Amino acid sequence: MTDKKEFRNPDAILDIKDRPKLLPWIGLSLQHLFTMFGATVLVPILVGLDPSIALFSSGVGTLLYILITKGTVPAYLGSSFAFITAIQSLMGTSGYPAVAQGIIYSGIVYIIVALIIARSGSDWIDEVLPPIVVGPVIMVIGLGLAQNAAENEMFNEGNYDATFFLVALVTLGITIFFNMYLKGFLSLIPILLGIVGGYLFALAVGIVDLEPVREAAWLQLPDFQVMFVDYDVQFSLAALISMAPIAFVTMTEHMGHLMVLSKITKRDFFKAPGLKKTLLADGLSTIIGGLVGGPPTTSYGENIGVLAITKVHSVFVLGGAATFAILFSFIGKISSLIYSIPTPVIGGISFLLFGVIASSGLRILIDNKIDFDKKRNLVITAAILVIGIGGAYLKIGTFELTSMALATVVGIILNLILPVKARSEE
Repeated sequence: MTDKKEFRNPDAILDIKDRPKLLPWIGLSLQHLFTMFGATVLVPILVGLDPSIALFSSGVGTLLYILITKGTVPAYLGSSFAFITAIQSLMGTSGYPAVAQGIIYSGIVYIIVALIIARSGSDWIDEVLPPIVVGPVIMVIGLGLAQNAAENEMFNEGNYDATFFLVALVTLGITIFFNMYLKGFLSLIPILLGIVGGYLFALAVGIVDLEPVREAAWLQLPDFQVMFVDYDVQFSLAALISMAPIAFVTMTEHMGHLMVLSKITKRDFFKAPGLKKTLLADGLSTIIGGLVGGPPTTSYGENIGVLAITKVHSVFVLGGAATFAILFSFIGKISSLIYSIPTPVIGGISFLLFGVIASSGLRILIDNKIDFDKKRNLVITAAILVIGIGGAYLKIGTFELTSMALATVVGIILNLILPVKARSEE
């Protein structure tokens, strides 16, 4: 009896289980850290939490995710934007103790769904999410984020700024040049080099503020908010009602990101390690955020874009980025230095990253030879793309179904109810 040989993606430079050498490992991990940093710390800033705790909880959550999935899924978990409105509302009325409860309730919803899937199985996924739904949804994930990238590139405190746009274009150009013309190890870190090059250009044109870096302490303990230690806990019905349902929205995003990762790495993560483990890991990561004073977490499209561009899919690299995030949350000057990266630099990088994700969705349609002469395929794709990219959303009270989640739900429903052929085609 022979052991079954483990699959290795021939297109990957470093596949999921490959461990890079030390120096390349550091550079590749920093690339992922820099890519996710801006968005991860932006969420706590918008809702009034400590950015260092968000950095800490994202690192711990990612390591936990890798542990639970046994190092089979190369994902990075950062602060979730889906909860911003609900958190802001609770912060203004009940304060962070209620927010923490809401975050934990959301994580518990993840765990309950994971347990249900563990008992009932996940064979239904192939029927609910065929290529005609998955392809357009992945395109929406990439293109739906394009507006945020464009706003980061062009706007300075709500006003159009030509200097910002120039910095973004230079950053994009530098990244494309490095990606296309470098060889060896440097060809694996075009995003990191693009960020560094864009930062230096932004410094030259005077849009980088280094004062917070000079003022920051070298060692700085994050402002942890721990249940039963820093505050008393009282049940909050508002937290349960306003935040727990949002977990179903972020689950949709979770599955969308899992689709993209499956396509990039040539695997099926819905089957191995399975949704039961990925949802469990995501839920526990979110709970950790609530326990220490941070925001809820979710997988990040920015880091998926890095995986697609570099073809480095190693979980050791993602684990290294998580470790750096934890370390840097205690080093004030380094955190401040990374935070000083201007938004147009991140925007310039994001144009490339989000475009690559959208292209992965298009490739699914091509690889599966989806026939758009069939009205059914055309209708499903059109509805998903316009709802998702157009920004349509469903809002009932404090509950909001984001455009990406709404587009996915509409696509699933249309796929299940539409006939194979329109009457005019019979």
